[in-house]
Amino acid sequence: MNPKGNFKEKNMAVSANRLELLQIADAVAREKSIDREIVIAAMADAIQKAARSRYGQETNIRADINAKTGEIKLQRLLEVVDDVEDPVTQISMEAARDRNPDAQPGDFLADQLPPMDFGRIAAQSAKQVIVQKVREAERDRQYDEYKDRVGEIINGSVKRVEYGNVIVDLGRGEAIVRRDELIPRETFRYGDRVRAYVYDVRREQRGPQIFLSRTHPQFMAKLFTMEVPEIYDGIIEIKSVARDPGSRAKIAVISRDSSIDPVGACVGMRGSRVQAVVGELQGEKIDIIPWSPEPASFIVNALQPAEVSKVVLDEDAERIEVVVPDDQLSLAIGRRGQNVRLASQLTGWDIDILTEQEESERRQKEFVERSNLFMEALDVDEMVGQVLASEGFASVEEIAYVDADDISSIDGFDEDTATEIQQRAQEYLGRIEEERDARRKELGVADELRDLPGMTNAILVAVGEDGVKTIEDFAGYAVDELTGWRERKDGETINYPGILSSFEVSRADAEQMVLAARLKAGWITEDDLAAAEAEPTAEEEVAG
Repeated sequence: MNPKGNFKEKNMAVSANRLELLQIADAVAREKSIDREIVIAAMADAIQKAARSRYGQETNIRADINAKTGEIKLQRLLEVVDDVEDPVTQISMEAARDRNPDAQPGDFLADQLPPMDFGRIAAQSAKQVIVQKVREAERDRQYDEYKDRVGEIINGSVKRVEYGNVIVDLGRGEAIVRRDELIPRETFRYGDRVRAYVYDVRREQRGPQIFLSRTHPQFMAKLFTMEVPEIYDGIIEIKSVARDPGSRAKIAVISRDSSIDPVGACVGMRGSRVQAVVGELQGEKIDIIPWSPEPASFIVNALQPAEVSKVVLDEDAERIEVVVPDDQLSLAIGRRGQNVRLASQLTGWDIDILTEQEESERRQKEFVERSNLFMEALDVDEMVGQVLASEGFASVEEIAYVDADDISSIDGFDEDTATEIQQRAQEYLGRIEEERDARRKELGVADELRDLPGMTNAILVAVGEDGVKTIEDFAGYAVDELTGWRERKDGETINYPGILSSFEVSRADAEQMVLAARLKAGWITEDDLAAAEAEPTAEEEVAG
């Protein structure tokens, strides 16, 4: 046998193995759409693990694979230390200096290890490491690919249906449409094409999860963007969307070009554009509404097809009272309250609907209550009380401090009558204040609280009944506790009343009261207040 020929055969086998290793890495990288270097690194990790099973698990082994030639280099690493505790992984300074005069504690010396043949168990273990690393890389690639696609519409095919949840094959990943994100009564089978909105992409233990929705309001908005070129080009803007999936929806649009009708553009020629969206949404009826910066006009539009005869806005509470003709009530409310609920979601306002008859009855009731209040407080007869109420006076305070001419100019009243009425009003208010002050003292509310800006005896009684008695107690209030707050849940605004909700105290006034109390209590200084006032608000920063 020719020893030279034998050596040549061995070299050819080694070259073939190296070439095969790189070919496998290339194939896996192509198939899984991940970086080739990640696959080679996974192979190096697998070889390290197999080498440890041969040389000992405690041995510190490093494997390097040359990405161009496929050559595998195995090294055992020894850490340079002053005192050797583990001779398998450490080497003393003296021994290290014999091999490398420049060695320092903390350095690593590498011993070259001979190439090794993998046994069946080692090869199986290496395969598991490679599969795991490749799977992790695939998950990272999928997450990176889809995390920036939140807010887009994507297409896929149904892979399977599990407990009503639809698993969608996206080609290079899987997504899920949960049962509650499907339009009611729609069903999917294996192989069906699915179009849905990506509303969330999350990393989870079992890999990245891509969540799709067909009920999300923005799904409908994106469908309109695809169907209406003017929206895609930014000429028409979708301001808000409200949906009752599978049943009805409202969408508010505005045009930046006065020559283009936003509603007409969204409807399309003979309804072609809106019908394409309706078809995708399983026949969902869509009301396209012109958006308006005026809340009252916008809300009247949003309540279509009902006609509105009158609106009363409460801007502080973001609440609106809508009066409709008696025969329009059921249309305005809609089946199961659907129309008014969608209008409320669309506009962001709470909407109270009254018929003209109900509003008339309520006005009559308020008129009677005010008349009775004036009769009792001013000690006047029914006719005088009714006249004052019909002239628009809403409270005794108004009568007490209005210009006397406003009362004397009323038919049947003269200056003496006006003076007498105002005097009685002021005496009544004085008695009320005395009663409140007595109640404040009874509750133990400190006198120093009276010096806070905007403080009244009525407010002192209210906070006293809430257990607040000192400046320190009042300083501990959050502004929300005083004025109340709003939360939006499921498209509905929920109002939580505060201690001073029944008083005419704005949020800014309440904030001033709390800051003054904290200043008085020594919790903050004048410098703190000045610094806070100097800081720009969020609105000013945006404007800047």
